[in-house]
Amino acid sequence: MSVADKKFRRRAEARPDEMLDAALAVFSEKGFAATKVEEVAQRAGVSKGTIYLYFPSKDALMEGIVRRTVAPIAEHALPDMNKFEGDPRVPIVMLVGTLCTLLSDPNSMAVPRLVLREIMNFPAIAELYRREVLAKAIPALTALVARGVASGHLRPVDPEMTVRSIIGPIVAHIALSEVFEIRPGEGLALDKMAENHLDILFYGISARRKEEQS
Repeated sequence: MSVADKKFRRRAEARPDEMLDAALAVFSEKGFAATKVEEVAQRAGVSKGTIYLYFPSKDALMEGIVRRTVAPIAEHALPDMNKFEGDPRVPIVMLVGTLCTLLSDPNSMAVPRLVLREIMNFPAIAELYRREVLAKAIPALTALVARGVASGHLRPVDPEMTVRSIIGPIVAHIALSEVFEIRPGEGLALDKMAENHLDILFYGISARRKEEQS
């Protein structure tokens, strides 16, 4: 393969990501409904026909954005969680850390922000996020908590309700910040939020009784 052929192949392989970057930028600026595929093509510097070679519809662009964003979790965190045996706090810490690292990237944060803003008007986006994110993460977390209860690492808590306690504060933190623009003094502060969340999750908010401290 010649140098020119290799360069062309690398360019072709990069094109889908460039189109998804363009789609995310335009969706974030104009909203999903108001965006036209032509505008995504213009932002990406390609023709509308080229977009359709890779993504047959605007919905397919949105699906590609979501899948690309959650790929690190789906490929690494969830498989490890599914096969983990032992103290479930270890993979929970890893999962929360992975989420915080992922969401620290402005492009990655733009995806949940976009989903939260569009979800009420476009049920298809909600269904997409449910299928690609929640339907994979919730069963894995539920099974992990159940194994932790069975092994004695956790108290006999309800696994399904406990998963909501694990995920809920992260979702609420992002929603408060990105939808309602209510942020802590230092900004989004994902690392600090994660540390505080895990401390409360693992140890509760009640002070230890004196006999427990001795």
